[in-house]
Amino acid sequence: MLRAAVGLDVRVEPVVKADAYGHGAVPIALALEAAGADGLSVATLDEALELRAASVSLPVLVLYPIPPEQVETAARAEIAVAAGGGVLLGPVLAAAAAASEAGAPDLVVHLELETGLGRGGALPDEATAAAHAIVLAPGVRLAGVWTHLAAADDDASAGGQDARFGIALVMLGTVGVEAGAQRHLAGSGGIFGGRVARWDAVRPGIATYGLVPDALHPPPELARAGDALQPVLSLHARPVRVVDLPAGHGVSYGPSFVTSRPTRIATLPLGYGDGWRRAWSDRADALVRGTRVPIVGRVAMDAVMVDVTDVAGAPVTEADEFVLIGSQGTERITALDLAATGGTISYEVVTGMSRRLPRVYHAAGSPVEIRYLAGGRSEWHASSSGTGTSATSRSMPS
Repeated sequence: MLRAAVGLDVRVEPVVKADAYGHGAVPIALALEAAGADGLSVATLDEALELRAASVSLPVLVLYPIPPEQVETAARAEIAVAAGGGVLLGPVLAAAAAASEAGAPDLVVHLELETGLGRGGALPDEATAAAHAIVLAPGVRLAGVWTHLAAADDDASAGGQDARFGIALVMLGTVGVEAGAQRHLAGSGGIFGGRVARWDAVRPGIATYGLVPDALHPPPELARAGDALQPVLSLHARPVRVVDLPAGHGVSYGPSFVTSRPTRIATLPLGYGDGWRRAWSDRADALVRGTRVPIVGRVAMDAVMVDVTDVAGAPVTEADEFVLIGSQGTERITALDLAATGGTISYEVVTGMSRRLPRVYHAAGSPVEIRYLAGGRSEWHASSSGTGTSATSRSMPS
């Protein structure tokens, strides 16, 4: 879908930083490699080294500058790094020269340009000098030039950055930046906003995981591709306790919720320690038996409580499966729904899912692997019980 949206002549290099936006960096990176991705991007060198340790062989770019003392490690692992201007550039280039003399491969560098985000990259008045220094430095190869959009949903802002990027590239051509250096600007917003050039490569982030960037409204020619995206992650749990409480009984700390009638409460074993935000206390819902039910009381570090009194049929028990993100029956709770409830963005919702939530990975509709906090990864086995999820609570059997 992403390749169709950008064209076959544009490299697609998904972003798998922050544990692949909470989805699990190594399994996601391996799946992307098998699916034909052209490269990957991360935020830190540690994230890149984790991929190399898992035998991910795709080109990997670290999007933030690294300390000089880590340069040799990056070069030997064939990990590309971002660089801008300022005082950090000189020490990084010197470290690359020293690493080269010690037998390390050339350090692959992508020069970041500041075009309006205000976060990083060489400023316009230093970009040419920075590029020239990189081109002349021993033990360094300038492989790319890039920038990042500040407001992909704002045509004027995104278009202005795209134009400034193009002007800067013309200027860099005067100091020896090779025509083959990879040029990249668009992330998910740039891809589905449709108002900026694709250049040589795109870096899809949130769209890799089936989510359109918040507040983005793709133009008609890209709306179908955006609508076809399906969220990769859903969050499921089974209760560790279901109990009938009398009227006047508090639920959780505070308490912010006190029963006004005899109430059946299910305790689910996940909380803000797992990324289920405290801001959702008394405001979010869950699904059980296809019915939307309220989460009540303050979210604890390791638990949330759900009022299941009004669920039709036999009383809800510990055998029932709850969905906190995803679909059940005709009901659906999305990351965007939760973001709106908690005053945040869908990026934070999925990225906040902690590593202690087991991940169950599927291929062609069947579970193939589970990732645990302790014990690493394991292949799916016949006695496992799965739910079609990429994240589950600690109560799910394995």
